[in-house]
Amino acid sequence: MEPSKSTFSVRESRIAFRFVLMIGVLSFFADFTYEGARSILGPYLALLGASATIVGIVTGFGELLGYGLRLVSGRAADATGRFWPIAIFGYVVQMASVPALALTASWPAAAALIILERVGKAIRNPPRDVMLSHAGKKVGGYGWVFGVHEAMDQFGALFGPLLVAGILAHRGSYSLAFAVLLVPALINLGFLFLARILYPRPQDLETGAPTQWSDKLPRVYWIYLAGAALVAAGFADYPLIAYHFSKSHILPGQWIAIGYAIAMAVSGTGSLLFGRLFDRYGFKMLIVLTLISTLFAPLVFLGGFWVALLGAAVWGLGMGVHESMIPAAVAPMVSPSRRASAFGLFTAGYGVAWFAGSAAIGILYDRSVFAAIVFCIIAELASIPFFLWVSQRHDHVDASTKQ
Repeated sequence: MEPSKSTFSVRESRIAFRFVLMIGVLSFFADFTYEGARSILGPYLALLGASATIVGIVTGFGELLGYGLRLVSGRAADATGRFWPIAIFGYVVQMASVPALALTASWPAAAALIILERVGKAIRNPPRDVMLSHAGKKVGGYGWVFGVHEAMDQFGALFGPLLVAGILAHRGSYSLAFAVLLVPALINLGFLFLARILYPRPQDLETGAPTQWSDKLPRVYWIYLAGAALVAAGFADYPLIAYHFSKSHILPGQWIAIGYAIAMAVSGTGSLLFGRLFDRYGFKMLIVLTLISTLFAPLVFLGGFWVALLGAAVWGLGMGVHESMIPAAVAPMVSPSRRASAFGLFTAGYGVAWFAGSAAIGILYDRSVFAAIVFCIIAELASIPFFLWVSQRHDHVDASTKQ
């Protein structure tokens, strides 16, 4: 007997949601691994003799490659349709780079692995995001799909830094902290291969997509990219914030990792709510949350112990919003057949801006903390007119049924 249409739809929705959860679980362990390491990269590089300028340039260049190379990865995924092999290769590179930090004894060696980890993330993200986007309509909206994924992703980013903080508090060893992260890295790879076996063709989850699309990326896409690039330029990377906490003695070593864990907790918890609100209200939510996140700079760079922790939480809110909303907003703007390229191009521009901004913030910080704060605030606020334009001209709620 043939199943009814409603029964078939419920079954498809369950399959799609299980896929989202599976990707969320492997991302939980991925973030557990690399975010655990990133929570202490600033003071670790400082311990190895790096200056704030070096920290800013290394982390910024890592983000440049981590976002810029997604253009190549995205185009390769669209051209070949081999989403899983490309994603798997990226995960393997990334997961191998983190525990290898335990073997470094100089800041150039550590910098090379930090950058390689970002390269691995660049390779795997566009195909992974495209595979997730195919479940969007079945599960209740792009914002919800990427919000659920981002929540699980960020909860991994919560527990990783907490583990690292515990190791530093009891053993005081950076090398041991990096070495222990081999365990979640191996678990991540195990879930990765399991997901590949259980869901070999995630693109089959998306049915009934619009059949007519323009070959060109729409104007709203480019305007949104300009606004997001300004946000990226104004966001200090956490290693530089951690460098400031360490240098100014605002937070002890283990509390620097705990501050990062707090940021990730805020980001992960908010992602679920913000994903739903984004599906309902679109870019209006993005505007409000961007305004709130602008406060991170004066809080982290000027505050004492508790104010600095509050600033880390606000920083985490801003990061979570843009990490989850970028793919959710881009997905309905473009054809499914060009989605990986669109993700890759978008995040490439985002990464170039991140690199330029991180380098600028690091250089300014070495000369004047106040100048670094002003730069962050101006760049963040400059994005608002772009988001307002997009909000007025792009109805995100109905985007899945429109070109």
